[in-house]
Amino acid sequence: MKKKLTILFLCIACFPVILGAQTDTIQKLDEVLITADAQLKNFSNTQSVLVLTDSVISINQPSLTALLNYNTPIFFKENGLGMVSSPAFRGTTAQQTAVIWNGININSQLNGQTDFNTLNTSDFNSISVRSGGGSVIYGSSAIGGSIHLNNTFDYTEGFKNTIKSSYGSFNTLQLHYNGNIVTKNLSANVGISRNSSDNDYDYVDSDEYNENGEFYNTSLNANISYRLNNNNVLKLYSYAFDGERHFSLTNSNETPTKYRDFNTRNLIEWDGFYNKMTSKLKLAYLTEEYKYFANINSDSHTFGKVNSIIAKYDFTYNPSENITINAIADATQNKGKGSSIEKETRNIGSLNLLFKHQYNTWFLYELGLRQEATNTYNSPFLYSLGLQFKVNNPYSITINGSKNFRIPTFNDLYWEDSGNPDLKPETSYQAEIGNHLKLKHTTLSVTAYYNDITDMIRWIYNGSLWQPTNTDHVITYGLEGVFQYSRTVKDHTFTLNSTYAYTISENQETKKQLTYVPYNKVTASLGYNFKNVSAFYQWLYIGSLFTTTDNISKYKIDDYNLFNIGVDYTFSNTFTLGGKLNNIWNTNYQGGSNRYMPGRNYSIYLNINI
Repeated sequence: MKKKLTILFLCIACFPVILGAQTDTIQKLDEVLITADAQLKNFSNTQSVLVLTDSVISINQPSLTALLNYNTPIFFKENGLGMVSSPAFRGTTAQQTAVIWNGININSQLNGQTDFNTLNTSDFNSISVRSGGGSVIYGSSAIGGSIHLNNTFDYTEGFKNTIKSSYGSFNTLQLHYNGNIVTKNLSANVGISRNSSDNDYDYVDSDEYNENGEFYNTSLNANISYRLNNNNVLKLYSYAFDGERHFSLTNSNETPTKYRDFNTRNLIEWDGFYNKMTSKLKLAYLTEEYKYFANINSDSHTFGKVNSIIAKYDFTYNPSENITINAIADATQNKGKGSSIEKETRNIGSLNLLFKHQYNTWFLYELGLRQEATNTYNSPFLYSLGLQFKVNNPYSITINGSKNFRIPTFNDLYWEDSGNPDLKPETSYQAEIGNHLKLKHTTLSVTAYYNDITDMIRWIYNGSLWQPTNTDHVITYGLEGVFQYSRTVKDHTFTLNSTYAYTISENQETKKQLTYVPYNKVTASLGYNFKNVSAFYQWLYIGSLFTTTDNISKYKIDDYNLFNIGVDYTFSNTFTLGGKLNNIWNTNYQGGSNRYMPGRNYSIYLNINI
């Protein structure tokens, strides 16, 4: 293993020297903007990429959970409004969905997942969802799919300021400022967000209310792109998040608790463009830290902290207009410690090779290979193959197969008296076939998929303590559909966006559906715009799901429908005043077992663009 690591890091160190010697909803990303995630644009032709437009993002502020829940096939389990939010993408676990920030995987090194209620949509100007396996490109956790949060740059000169503010039920306050300045060679933006809520909503059809649910969070981001000359661009991305949540109680006899998050992400990138070659060197420093207070009236707490350093070199060569070759080498060091974890260090290195060939006007294929080496476990060799057939102008077929994985977390490996250093990564073999129709006003995509996941890590009680073990074998399969319609008649614009997911996620030993995976999920959003007036109507249907592994109906959460409505008016292209009514029919529903969500509630907002 040491020999493999040595060879790998030598390759990474020498790579730059060697090179120096030498659709509206489903669409390709906008090439005018400069983004750090070039692989999402260049190597996603044979998988569905759902690009969420500005108008869709704006009506789902500020929660990333709400944005994705109402506009994508992904299901979210929530422990109450604003509490911990965990995705189930194509029937997988929360740890099997990767979150990619400007090309960098930011899933927690401690528990392996991202809490989607700790990310504010206002902090990013491009949000996309890539369905299916992506570990060859993005590494661990990209099994069900990946969420891409990008800060993009353009060079339209000027100075812009945006202020977004809203107030709503439960004393919920949201504020966001974004400033953007562009000169001849410089594009820079800075943003700051503040969100808070008493979150003390009444439960529908009950005399009880959400106790101990208050929360606040503040986020700050700054992004700079500077053109050194015609061939070289230097970019800097910086992000910080500070938040505190009092965890909602399931009954009034529980002891109130709270949880603090503090995360930072910093990335510097140097891009070079040389005829048929593109060179990208990235250096990133990420931190994550939590503090858990088992009693909010006490200063006593447990904690966990991980600092990560990432060096990544990305080289792209286009020998012709129809061929793209992309080689990537990266090295990562994670250093973690906590109340139940002694100081531990993990080193990971990887080499990637990606290839895309537009063979002719109707056939494209793409290949991917990845090998990691680390000092803590044996990494599998990963690969992917994708095919695209354009049957005729509006209709195309895509086929994709891949091997993906998820690595054990710091908690899995190093938890005091329970960590298991012999764990293997979870491994996934998957295949999918997609049918895509793109007409003048309509886009329709239907994808069938199959995913075989082995060595899933589960914490099992062995008679004396809980310990993680490679034990579960799960097969997921199903259908995903995405539909969009847009039509403008004179000054009237109508839009309809809808998604559908049918999901089977079955433990092969018990033949039972995984917990918190609904068989059916449907979303639909109808929008209308006339001159300065905009309005929308949203629908979300979640099918019944099980909360226990034995699938006992007694503990099942029944299906439910949710509807939201909103309208706004823009004055002189500067001020936008609007309002939104959520859960308009006051539906009684749960985000998780005994985790009751709000009934009818409202928000009013004022946006200013200068």
